[in-house]
Amino acid sequence: MDLRGFDLNLLIVFNALAQHRSVTRAGESIGLSQPAMSAALARLRLLLGDPLFVKTGPEMRPTPRAAQLVAPVRQALEIVKGEVLLTQAFDPATSTRTFSILTPDIGESNHIPRLLSLLSAEAPGVNIKVLSMPRHAAIEALEAGVVDLAVGYFPDLHREGLFVQRLFRNEHFCMVRRDHPVIGEKLSLKQFMAADHATVRPEGREHVFEHYLHARGIQPRVRLEVAHFMSLLPIISTSDLIATVPRDLAEVCVRYGNIRMLPTPFKVPAIEIHQFWHPRVHKDIAHHWLRGAMRRLFPDGNP
Repeated sequence: MDLRGFDLNLLIVFNALAQHRSVTRAGESIGLSQPAMSAALARLRLLLGDPLFVKTGPEMRPTPRAAQLVAPVRQALEIVKGEVLLTQAFDPATSTRTFSILTPDIGESNHIPRLLSLLSAEAPGVNIKVLSMPRHAAIEALEAGVVDLAVGYFPDLHREGLFVQRLFRNEHFCMVRRDHPVIGEKLSLKQFMAADHATVRPEGREHVFEHYLHARGIQPRVRLEVAHFMSLLPIISTSDLIATVPRDLAEVCVRYGNIRMLPTPFKVPAIEIHQFWHPRVHKDIAHHWLRGAMRRLFPDGNP
């Protein structure tokens, strides 16, 4: 028999008849009238080629064929009810789920410690796996389910087909060591141009700040190029170099290193940090909680 021609609601009718042994009582138990139940029983008899339930005295007794079907029909209905139609449930307080988050090293230093603090209070059994990969691989990772959430500055992910939510606006600041021999509490344009600079080029790419400088013909002397932002913490702490970085990184470096952060001597465009996710997890209650938790880390829109 082709399943496409079988109304699965008839299994509910069969189960009710097997339980109540009466067309009237079975119909009442599932909200069907007696004529509707009789019509459904007629369809079952035709489809299965058996009388199924036969009037014997005051009740409808199952035929041998119907008796064989009672257990598997009941099991099929339990599977549909318990697994197919089960309402999604996620309790962060008891969950042991692992989420994978794609974020650059700045995010590892700024976002992840905050998220862990929140998890300790609300979801002590939830685990986080932080991933790093080239920007061009991020979309494939989200589509494949390798990554649950991407958090950071990912201009390539602003595309149709992904959900996106702004988390905060990230301004740029200059970092110098606290006991810098030339630069004090303020940084002038003259001092900026005279200093040696350290810059970050992940995978050899220019960052937003470098694009801004090139567009305006500003060419500071770059003495050092590194591939990771967090490498700047020991470098700036122990040298006379200047580095211009997003505010969230500058604040982490000030917290843990011999570093001061100073406003740039000219207005630099801020970058916006977003979280991105794939439509396939948009309705998932656990992912919804994760995104909400990440959003709550930045309630005022600042890093």
